[in-house]
Parts: sequence; C-alpha cells; structure tokens
Amino acid sequence: MTRLVKILLAFCVAGLIVGVGTVAGLFWHFSHGLPDHKQLADYQPPTVSRLYASDGRLLAEYAKEKRIFVPVAAMPKRLLEAFVAAEDQRFYSHPGVDVIGMIRAAITDLANPGKRPEGASGITQQVAKNFLLSNQATLARKIREAILAFRIEETYSKDRILELYLNEIYLGSGNYGVASAALNYFDRSLGELSLSEMAYLAALPKAPNRYNIVRNEKDAYARRDYVLARMRDDGYITAAEEQAAKAEKLQYRKRGPTEVVSADFFAEEARRNLLSAYGDKGLYEGGLTVMTSLDPAIQEVADKALRAGLIDYDRRHGWRGPYARIADMSTNWQEEFARIQQRRPLYGPPTWQLAVVTKVEPQQVQIGGLPDNGEGTVPFAEMQWARPTLPEQNVGGYPGRPANVVSVGDVIVVEKVEKGANNKPYPANTYALRQVPNVNGAVVVMEPQTGRILAMSGGWSYGMSQFNRAVQAQRQPGSSFKPFVYLAAMDAGITPSTLVLDAPFEYDPGHGQPIWRPGNYQNEESLGPATVRRGLELSRNLMTVRMAQQIGMKRVVDVAKEFGIADNMGAYLPMALGAVDTTLLRMTMAHAMLANGAHEITPSLIDRVQDRDGKTIYRHEPRVCEGCGEAAAGQKPKPPRIVDPRKPFHDPASVYQVVNMMLGVTTRGTAAQLAALGRPIAGKTGTTNDSKDTWFLGSTPDLTIGIYVGFDEPRTLGRSEQGSFTAAPIYERIAKVVYKDKPPVPFRIPPGLRIVRVNHDTGQPTYPGDPQAIDEAFKPGTEPTGDNQQVLDGSAAISGVDPSEGGSVAGGGGPRPTLTGTGETY
Repeated sequence: MTRLVKILLAFCVAGLIVGVGTVAGLFWHFSHGLPDHKQLADYQPPTVSRLYASDGRLLAEYAKEKRIFVPVAAMPKRLLEAFVAAEDQRFYSHPGVDVIGMIRAAITDLANPGKRPEGASGITQQVAKNFLLSNQATLARKIREAILAFRIEETYSKDRILELYLNEIYLGSGNYGVASAALNYFDRSLGELSLSEMAYLAALPKAPNRYNIVRNEKDAYARRDYVLARMRDDGYITAAEEQAAKAEKLQYRKRGPTEVVSADFFAEEARRNLLSAYGDKGLYEGGLTVMTSLDPAIQEVADKALRAGLIDYDRRHGWRGPYARIADMSTNWQEEFARIQQRRPLYGPPTWQLAVVTKVEPQQVQIGGLPDNGEGTVPFAEMQWARPTLPEQNVGGYPGRPANVVSVGDVIVVEKVEKGANNKPYPANTYALRQVPNVNGAVVVMEPQTGRILAMSGGWSYGMSQFNRAVQAQRQPGSSFKPFVYLAAMDAGITPSTLVLDAPFEYDPGHGQPIWRPGNYQNEESLGPATVRRGLELSRNLMTVRMAQQIGMKRVVDVAKEFGIADNMGAYLPMALGAVDTTLLRMTMAHAMLANGAHEITPSLIDRVQDRDGKTIYRHEPRVCEGCGEAAAGQKPKPPRIVDPRKPFHDPASVYQVVNMMLGVTTRGTAAQLAALGRPIAGKTGTTNDSKDTWFLGSTPDLTIGIYVGFDEPRTLGRSEQGSFTAAPIYERIAKVVYKDKPPVPFRIPPGLRIVRVNHDTGQPTYPGDPQAIDEAFKPGTEPTGDNQQVLDGSAAISGVDPSEGGSVAGGGGPRPTLTGTGETY
C-alpha cells in the first residue's frame, strides 16, 4: 500500500510538473509580440468634438464613436459596484484573471457542447481585449488576453482599469461609455441615475441588443433583476433596496432636444477647416471644443434675405411649370403623390409643401394631398405672378385665369397664407402658389477689424446642394472690382476731382488680335469729361478702362493681389472691369480691408479651439488686450485696452479716398436705394458680361456684407438684371435688421488728409449754400484750385508710370483672355 501511494504521488508530482511546464510554455510562447500594455497610461478614448455658435448654442457634433469621457472619481460608487457585480464579482481580489470564474465557465462549456463558449473574461481581460487585441473567440486570443491582464494589473490601479473599461465599453444604440448611455437611454447624467437605471446599464455589456429596453422589455428586466440580485449577494445593497429597485419601472426617455443652431453651409466650411488643421483623428476622435464666430441672429437674417431675394428674381422671370404631374387622377392618386414626395423631397422654407391640383375653377383651384388628407384652395390672385418663362430669361404675358397656369393632376408647391395683397383676410385653408428658384447665390457677413465671419449662406438649400457658393464658386466680380482700380489711381496721383473722359474707347492688343471696344452698361450715353467720383458712383466702364490705361495695369494687378482678390491675375486691360475669377469670400475680405484702413485680416469661422483637457490650442484674434492679465500683488489693475499691433499694408490715405467715394454709390449711384437706411455705407454693385453674375459689397466700420447671385451653370440672368436689382436688395433686407436701433458710425479719417468742400459734379471748390456741395478727401497739395483742369483720356503717361505699361498687353504675345466685364447704371 505504501509503495502504491508513493507511485501515485510520483505520478501526481510528474503531472503537476508537466502541467506547470505546459502552462509556462504556453505563456512563454504567446507572450512574444504582445502589444505594449503601458500605452494605456496615455490612452485617450475617442470622444465627440463639438462646435458652438458665439452665443454658446450647439452648432454641430463630429464623432466616429459618440462618447463622453468621465473620470472614475466622478462616477457614482453604486454604478461601479453594479458593473463589478455583473461582470467580475472578484475584480477587487483577483490578479487580473478570475481563475474560479474560468473553471466555472469551462464546466458550463463542456456541459453544453455546440453552443458558443462562455468568455469568462473579467473586467481587466475585457480592457486587454478591447484596447489591445482583436475580438476573435479563439484559445490563442484568450491566452494572450490573460497574459496582458496580469501585466495590466501589475501596472495600473483597479480604479484606472475601471475608468478605461466604463468609458470604452459599447452599450448598444450607438452609445460608447456609460455617460453617453445614461444620456441617451434616460436623458440623465450619471449622478442623476437611480439604482435601477445603474443596474440596467450594467446589464447591457453581455448583449446590448438583446437587452434593449424598447425592443426586448422582458429580457431587459430579467437581466436588470439579475444584476440587482448579484449586488445584494455581494453586499453592495440591502434586500430592501433590491426589492425597491426591482419594483421601479424603467422609463426610456429620449434625450431632450438640444438647442441647436441651423447653419449648414457655415458648419460644413468650419468642419473642412478643422479637418485640414487637425486631421481626421483630431476632429472625429479628439474631443475638441470649438467656439465659432457664427452669430445665429445674423445667420438667420442672412438666410431669409437670400431666399427672399432669389424668390423675387425667380418670380420676375416667370413660371416654369408644375413640380411634377400625376397623369391619372381617376384611380388612387394619393399613392402616386406619396411616391413623388419620397422621390423628390421639397427643399425650401418649412412653410412650403407639395399639393395636388384636384379641380380648376374660374377664379381658384382646389388642391389636395395636404397633411392629414387636408384640402385647400389657391385663389387666382395668388398665382397671377406666374407668367410663362421664355428663352433667355424673358417672360410672356400675365395669365388671365387659373387654367392658364395649372391643370388637374399637377403637383405644385404651395404656402398657407392668411391675407391677400390688400391685407384682406382669406378664408381658412387658403394657399399661395410658390416655385423653387433655379437661380442661386450666397451671402458672407464679416467683421472688418478681425476677419471673423458672422454668417455664411452658401445657397438656397444645403439639402438640395452642398456646393457652397460663398467659397467654392469661382466667378467674375465685374464692377465690384472697380474700387481697386480706383485705389491704384489714387496711389498714382489721381484725385477724386480729376476729370476723366467718358467717351468711346478702343484698345488694340496687337499681335493680330481684334480691337476691343468696351462700352458702358447697355451703351448708355457718354458723360464726356466727368470726375473720378462720378465714374465710380455710376460705375462707368469707359472711365475705368481709361484710368487703368493711364496708370498701367501692373499697378492694378499689384493692388488686387495685395488685397487677396486673386493669386494669379494677368495685366490685361479687360481685367480692370473685373474679368478675373475669384470667390465671394475673397471679395468680401478685400472690401473689408478697404473698410478697416488696409489692416490685414484672415477670414475665420473659428474663434477658439480647446482640446479634450480644456487647453486652448488655437485662438483667432489679431489684436492684443493690454491690462487683461492679473495685476501684481498689491497693485491696482489697469483698465484693459485693446491694441491693434498691425500696421496698414497700403497707404491709408488712398484707401480712405476710395471708401469716401464708395459712400456716394449708396447715396447717388448704382445702389442709391440704400440711402434710406440712413447710415454711411461704402458699397459697390457688380454685374458681369451678359449679366451672368451680379454682386453687391457693402461696408460700414463694423460690418462688411458680400452678396452674389447667379446660376450655377453660368448663363444670363436677363438683359435688365444687374447688381442693383438682384444683390443690393438682399443687402438692404439684412441691413434693416442688423442695424436696427444702432446709431450710424462714420469711417475713421486717417491723419494727413485734407477734407475740402467741392461741387459734386465738377469737383471744384464750391460756394456757401451750394446744394451739390460734398466733403471730398485730398492728399496735401492735390486739392482743386478752380483752374483749368486737364482731362485724362488714357493717352498720356502719369509721372512715375512706364508708358509701355499703358495700352500694352503685359507679357508680350501670351494668350489673350476673353474680353468681358461690364458696369451697371443707376
């Protein structure tokens, strides 16, 4: 018997040695090539980046995994206990692997062959798997997971391991981490959760979809109750607390609507800028907090004004027909109408909707298909504008009756109205005929002193087209470019009172190319000799090209590049009329730098960026605040003072002379309708050749607003359309709101200029009581004297200008651009 016992003991020892050796060998084999577990010390989980408007409201969120990181110290103790009880009850005592749990799982797996094996992974093993390994259910992965778990436990505290686990784990419905799940399941922060809700969150890791409270309520409650029972067994809660929590009905509460600002074009451009600066990982995983320059009130006004302006233009050019058509109204037309609504969603103001014409009467039409199977009427007065559209943006005569506009089966766009044109109330369920414009445009509102973009509207609807016409559309600015020609002229010694000949002009580029004969808008009658001021106010093409010829196009090109209008611009004379491709954003920036006295700005949609730890990593502010820091101990702090360290990059005197002349554009010139606003506005209209693009740029000392209107595929807007008709009214709509109850602010006059009273028409010194007297700005020694004035006709060179630069195509026989660009008339 003794010998038998010795033999058995020997076999046991040998088996133990072999077993230990096998385990050691496996651990040695699988420990090669493991990820470095020490990287968890610097681990930062992917978190949401958020963009905010200047008033603190949310603008947009960007994330690959919607996660809110919460330190373990800020999590409720009961929440930690719930997860430990549900997932790893010996978490605080085992060294990384729960051997007892693994043996139990192995026995269960042997008793249930063919079923998916139980993982038996504790919290530390799940951290190793989720952060460092794949999700493959293999023995090799389990061994590697166990090795890493031991190493993680040797390196990190239990709290750090829990923090990683609870912020990383997926809890269903797109929620990563417990904080995100608490908000999206119960609309509560972690500190507001009840015991029952905490237990439910702890129930989810095992099978988030199976235990979804909305889809599988029975299973969800069973799993929650299991977690509560485990918490009681482990001593975390009492039996009474368990029963009270089990009796609580889980209330799925959809997350309350966050007050979000709608500015899709602005947000997308900001996203593109952030993506360029911080990359895909920085934006979508970095947890950035971004304060943008967006002013929601101004953005709303800009959006509405642009849409109203596009609608006004569209109505002037007639009715293009129904939105869609239902051929057979005798059967169930509602089904076909539903298919049309699904295939062709309506992009327009929220008050617009689709309807079907069911009956055409002599003075109105009946419509159906409205919400809740509603019906309504469209009186003829609300469709009388619908003249037929003809080629080249022309229109036919006004319709005589509803049948001239629509037919039964037409799907049309309507909007509910309460009053008619005479302010007479309409009956209930009265609608007006609407039409989605096929023209488009853009608006940019910018602070001239800082370059901050307060609003950006890139088109009629972001849903219809994500093409941002404010920054992506390369179009010719036409006459809105002329102020920079005049600025070059001021630099060359020309004054606002200088006389320039407004008369037919010919330009021979040479090299066998045809002679260019530009004209004023619609070949208006020439003024003869007229002041430079009148040339700018009335946007006279012939005067502009004569000045450009006189001073040389090289000067003009240098100014245009200096103000950022274009990077590459040939010194060709037609360029003086705006025949260069640029964007609305660039033109707005250039006009803003005229308004601020030639201080350089960088257009920016982003004021400040903070990383996940709250550290500011970017700030857009060209000025310096003196006295904004803390005062030394015992000293009284000085009043803060904003100091602008920037120096003008161009002669401020010349810049002010141009700005002062541009004030006349909005009082006596092509945008004289803006005089009703009662404030100094330095503006300039712009219309390109064949009226393909129309512009208005208007500046006050505190705001520069740029407007562009045109078709995405360039074609004429109509023979009579120009910047003063299409773009300037949009500016007026915006200005009426943003300047309401704000006192007018004059432009600052730089030192060194002389302000002289002159006659507006002649530019010469005036007499007391002259109704045409204006204040004009002159550089010392250039003031008018009343003597005979020389008239610039483009033939004589100005002092300091190479005569070869006037009237010649720079660069010799290079390619000649298309000769385009026209002005507009008052």
